[in-house]
Amino acid sequence: MDILSPRHVETAESTRIGVQPGWYATKVSGTFVTGPHATQQECESRIAELNPPPPPKPKIQPRPAI
Repeated sequence: MDILSPRHVETAESTRIGVQPGWYATKVSGTFVTGPHATQQECESRIAELNPPPPPKPKIQPRPAI
């Protein structure tokens, strides 16, 4: 599964690369996955939907002494 992070694209850069300004979820490679989002929180919420955190690991119970 790819690690996603939020990235803000301002007007000058958006014009240069041909996208709308806003927040985008991006891969480590820089590839846009979703967006534009109006806020960073909205973008992070979408990232959480696409990349939920792993479930907690079960706690290992110590073996009783013999």
